[in-house]
Amino acid sequence: MTGGFDIVHSNDFERAGKWRLARRSLGLRSFGMNVVDLQPGEHIARRTHPEHHERERDHEEVFIVLSGTATMVIDGAEHPAPAGTFARFDPEPMRTVVNSSDEPTTVLIASAPRSSGYEPLDWA
Repeated sequence: MTGGFDIVHSNDFERAGKWRLARRSLGLRSFGMNVVDLQPGEHIARRTHPEHHERERDHEEVFIVLSGTATMVIDGAEHPAPAGTFARFDPEPMRTVVNSSDEPTTVLIASAPRSSGYEPLDWA
């Protein structure tokens, strides 16, 4: 980082398998953000279980489908999520993202603890 900002193309993010580590590559400290590239039939995997919650970390999450078509699985129910879909989660629901299509899908996931101290702007 120089001058208080970073500009990094997503192709240059550090990688861990299907994950592009945006948080680490940008040096984010106040919220998490990563990109996951899912091939047909893949899902985000967390530990050994595809569905997860964020109760212990008290994280609110947003999943944004950047390209392709995903399926959000929330408490076992499937919800179609084409490119342009935003899904927000409280910490409690079980959730995962699955690529049930025949094309690659890219999803951006951002998260932070509800106690992060964020204060919304009055106009937004």
